[in-house]
Amino acid sequence: MTDPDDTPAPDKTAPAHPVTDLDDVVHQRVRLGILTIAHEARRVEFGFLRTQLELTAGNLSKHLSVLETAGLIGVEKGYEGRRGRTWITLTPAGSAALVAEVTRLKVLIARVENTDIPEDR
Repeated sequence: MTDPDDTPAPDKTAPAHPVTDLDDVVHQRVRLGILTIAHEARRVEFGFLRTQLELTAGNLSKHLSVLETAGLIGVEKGYEGRRGRTWITLTPAGSAALVAEVTRLKVLIARVENTDIPEDR
């Protein structure tokens, strides 16, 4: 029987796997979608995000709150005619976080594409 204390220590000189660099705030599916849509538009309306991402208003609000607290989006409330509206914009920090996350994902994709997969797997 092997003693658990005999487990070799991790090699601190070896680079960590690229997945360890993914940002949990950005990488979550809905939040990544919000940031991506906000990146594509100057500003995006709450209802459009809700429809595009197939979310309830409450669920979308929670994700927007996480992103706003992290400083990745700005939330502007106002009126269009007599209807209250909420618009979301990507902050410079949000844009940088999105670009960084996409870069990390490209590294992971390259690893998958460049790995020979044995036929019997």
